[in-house]
Amino acid sequence: SGLVLVKNPHLDLMEEDVLYHLDLGTKTHNLPAMFGDIKFVCVGGSPNRMRAFARFMQRELGLAGDGEDVADICAGSDRYAMYRAGPVLSISHGMGIPSISIMLHELIKLLHHAKCRDVTIIRIGTSGGLGIEAGSVVITDTAVDSSFQPRFEQVVLDDVVVRSTELDKGLAEELLACSRDIPDFPTLIGHTMCTYDFYEGQGRLDGALCSFSSEKKLEYLRRAYDAGVRNIEMESTAFAALCGLCGLKGESCRFHLL
Repeated sequence: SGLVLVKNPHLDLMEEDVLYHLDLGTKTHNLPAMFGDIKFVCVGGSPNRMRAFARFMQRELGLAGDGEDVADICAGSDRYAMYRAGPVLSISHGMGIPSISIMLHELIKLLHHAKCRDVTIIRIGTSGGLGIEAGSVVITDTAVDSSFQPRFEQVVLDDVVVRSTELDKGLAEELLACSRDIPDFPTLIGHTMCTYDFYEGQGRLDGALCSFSSEKKLEYLRRAYDAGVRNIEMESTAFAALCGLCGLKGESCRFHLL
């Protein structure tokens, strides 16, 4: 039916579902009226970037106003920022798996309560590229962990639950086709490696801790490249797992800065 799924039987027993970190709720807000016609959700780490993106979409879609007046729907919370431009929702998720996971749980429930259909969600932002030209955009086909495996391990109580991290292949190809109209940004499809931190997990030599040599780092990165990894970041496995489980057509597009 195209509806966004939730897989939690307890929600039906609750008088009110409070989306605490978004400053929204099923009793305090008319979610179908506010969000029922949303078709695209774009998420990224920085509140300022997602505000700028919403302004851009406001102008691109020819909506009333100059884009400068977009309001933060989550202004009552200091955790995330959310902006709307017509059928496009633009939301920040912070850095790392815990932060994006919290946001996605509440976003998915929001889309479910609002009775949204056929929603496409795209993660946009920056990442560290691997063996690719600076300025490239990597469209993720599969998110992998630090062992280059397509999996997301979620600890639930004292069980380790393993979830798939494949993203929508058709959407990836569609985005790649669109990129051919933008020659200034080389675009490719590849694996994205998700790590749990920015320094040691990504083999950086400049953190407060470092127990490996530059040679060991380069050997690891070569193995990652040979496994199909083309960029490294900190959210993709959780993003892919949650989108897949809840029936969201999802994709990740990351810009390689350096």
